[in-house]
Amino acid sequence: MRGARWQVASTEVPPELAGRYPALMVRIMAGRGIRTLEAAELFLAGDARLSHDPMLLPDIHPAMARIYRAILTGERIAVYGDFDTDGITATALMVTGLRCLGAEVKPYIPHRLTEGYGLKTEALKKLADEGVTLVVSVDCGITAVNEVKAARGLGLDIVVTDHHLPLEALPPAVAVIDPKRADSSYPFQELAGVGVAFKVVEALFAGMGRPLPKEHFLELTAIGTIADIMPLTGENRYLVKEGLKHLNDHPSPGLQQIINLSHLRAGQLNSESISWTVAPRLNAAGRLEHAMAGYELLMAPSAAEAGDLAAMLEDRNAERQRLTAKFVTRAREKVLSGPLPLLLFVEDEECPPGILGLVAGRLTDEFYRPSIVVRREDGAAIASCRSIPGFNITEAIDRCGHLLSHYGGHAQAAGFSLGSEKLPELSRLISEIAAKQMASVDLQPILMIDAEARLHELGGNMYQVLNRLAPFGEGNRPPLFVSKCVTVTDYRTMGANQEHIKMRLTQGGAVWEAVAFRQAEELKKVLPDPVDVVYNLELDKFNGRETLRLNIVDFAPAS
Repeated sequence: MRGARWQVASTEVPPELAGRYPALMVRIMAGRGIRTLEAAELFLAGDARLSHDPMLLPDIHPAMARIYRAILTGERIAVYGDFDTDGITATALMVTGLRCLGAEVKPYIPHRLTEGYGLKTEALKKLADEGVTLVVSVDCGITAVNEVKAARGLGLDIVVTDHHLPLEALPPAVAVIDPKRADSSYPFQELAGVGVAFKVVEALFAGMGRPLPKEHFLELTAIGTIADIMPLTGENRYLVKEGLKHLNDHPSPGLQQIINLSHLRAGQLNSESISWTVAPRLNAAGRLEHAMAGYELLMAPSAAEAGDLAAMLEDRNAERQRLTAKFVTRAREKVLSGPLPLLLFVEDEECPPGILGLVAGRLTDEFYRPSIVVRREDGAAIASCRSIPGFNITEAIDRCGHLLSHYGGHAQAAGFSLGSEKLPELSRLISEIAAKQMASVDLQPILMIDAEARLHELGGNMYQVLNRLAPFGEGNRPPLFVSKCVTVTDYRTMGANQEHIKMRLTQGGAVWEAVAFRQAEELKKVLPDPVDVVYNLELDKFNGRETLRLNIVDFAPAS
């Protein structure tokens, strides 16, 4: 992360942990707020003690009563999801759970290009015309006040299950289950949409005295939670850790096909495998066409039925990568064509709707500014937003709500739609909001480093020791170290554009292979002088071989 300010966590070792675990591991845990023996044991175990009673969720009782009534009387139920990986996995989980309990249930996932995100009145009318009387939303619905009102007029009951930030007014549904509700007493707010769906299904099974078949449910929950970049702390740590175990032991037929096509190895899947390989493929169909292909893959009962779907998703993912690179380049050119504003507002009428969020994310990563990427079409405009710590993008667009048709999201990721004639006013207003709110925001990114280490400390079984802190992801990143005054004894550039660099590092007799991605040009300016390096310790898997190496995240001339 070039241009970042390095910040090393406190090196104070809690007396209670000293000698109980390897010193480097203790320093990492202490820097992450794990400072007692009880907290350390619970974190490392990551077991069901981190799970909470689903009966603490707001509105769980009326939700269960209405769903039970629908099951007992044979009503048609629709599970209404979202087209991202969290929404697809939540839909698959809820449909599977309800069918296990004897419900007549069908999935409904809106088309990203023609319908857009969230509950839509036209879609609800279609479901009502098909004889559906109860709709259970997953990963959406918390802001659909008008749509739920309209549904009541259609004779539909709605049970909302969601994890996005609520508006001041809740939808007038039979039940609104969201751990982020202001009146929620649920102890953990950061469940993914699929996590909320899992807890609802858990409550339904318990209420009927049925054992919960956790294996497939936890597999789906882990994938959706990782894909939605939810913090892998608290209850999410348990859900993901257990889900990865089941995914490695007995993946479903559809996921096994993705594993095969991606050249992954069952038994070695981790959170990085999900976020970089599995989730993008499940997402790919919904980004460019219809997300039902991803849902159908998850529900496929056999390898034969899953094979063609997995191959199609593989092709769509390659196309998604090509389009992302193209439109990121175009967006960068627009940003760099003038002074860098506090908030990046980029319009591109040709950018596919499913790519908008990826482009916004890349802009925010590179320029460390909130980004809004907009597409106009047929008198309407849709946008995806990404932000940085210190600027809550959903609160900002909420203040522009009078201009918007639909909106919703989280503190650092959101989306909205509006009439295109209102775009100039929106751009002006949200830029003013950003200017006021970001006056005190530090626009130099901070690189949080867990510990300073000598290279020799990383040898032996240290990789296995540090891997006890996994699963890694948002809120529990892979340990990041800094080593000072390191000598580079050999290096060579690599990659199609020679933008990556492979090196051999030495310090006090310790020798390590290292790689720095997209940093070759800057590194060559300071070599062969000694450098300070910030890095992760990683296991490189290539051509059937596994080797430990350092992945250089940042560097500076030796201090």
